[in-house]
Amino acid sequence: MLLRGVALLAACFVSGQILGETLGRLLGIQANVGGVGFAMLFLILSQNELEKRGLFHLEMGEGVNFWSKMYIPIIVAMSSVQNVRVAFSNGLLALLVGIIPVIACLALMPFLSKLAPKD
Repeated sequence: MLLRGVALLAACFVSGQILGETLGRLLGIQANVGGVGFAMLFLILSQNELEKRGLFHLEMGEGVNFWSKMYIPIIVAMSSVQNVRVAFSNGLLALLVGIIPVIACLALMPFLSKLAPKD
C-alpha cells in the first residue's frame, strides 16, 4: 500500500509535468507552466476520488505523506534555480501567471471556508 501511495504521487507528478510542458509549448514559452501545480491538483482530486470509493487506505496515505514532507525542500530547490529577473524581462505573461492564481486563491478562500464542515 505504501508503494501504491508513492505510485499515485509519481503518476500525478508525471501527468502534471506533461501538462505543464504542453501548456508552455501552446503558449509559445520554452518552459513548464504550472506543472507542479497541476500535479498537486491531480493528487488532491485523485485522493478525494479514491477516498469516496473507499480505496484510499491508511498505508497508501503514508506513501503520499512521506513525499509531501519532501515537497517543500524540493520546491525551494526548484525555485532557487529559476531566474526570476529573466522571466520578468521576457514579458507580461510571467507576471500574470504569478499574480492571477494568487488573486484567484484569495478570492476563493471565503467560499471554500463556507464549504468546510463545521465542528
